Amino acid sequence: QVQLVESGGGLVQAGGSLRLSCAASGRTFSTYTMGWLRQAPGKERESVAAISWSSSSTYYADSVKGRFTISRDNAKNTVYLQMNSLKPEDTAVYYCAAGRVLGLTRDYTYWGQGTQVTVSS
Repeated sequence: QVQLVESGGGLVQAGGSLRLSCAASGRTFSTYTMGWLRQAPGKERESVAAISWSSSSTYYADSVKGRFTISRDNAKNTVYLQMNSLKPEDTAVYYCAAGRVLGLTRDYTYWGQGTQVTVSS
């Protein structure tokens, strides 16, 4: 079992930055692919970034490539999403997820409760 708790969301102006954190409990955190997904009102949940268990592979949706960076610290059981040059269309609830998956996917096993990110124009 893995429990995930996101933090770091909030309100930011367009062009600004936020750093999301996801703290995981469970001794197997370091064996899972971790991902960040988001869901805007009226839209499907989309995968925006993922990182392999060893950090050797990272994946980004085209919409965030070059602006967002995913990283993890297995010693701290934490995964991060650094979001720069934020746009109003990045407004969504952001979810952290864990699973034995590859690449950008929604098929994760464990999910956090989500954190709201709002980008004002």
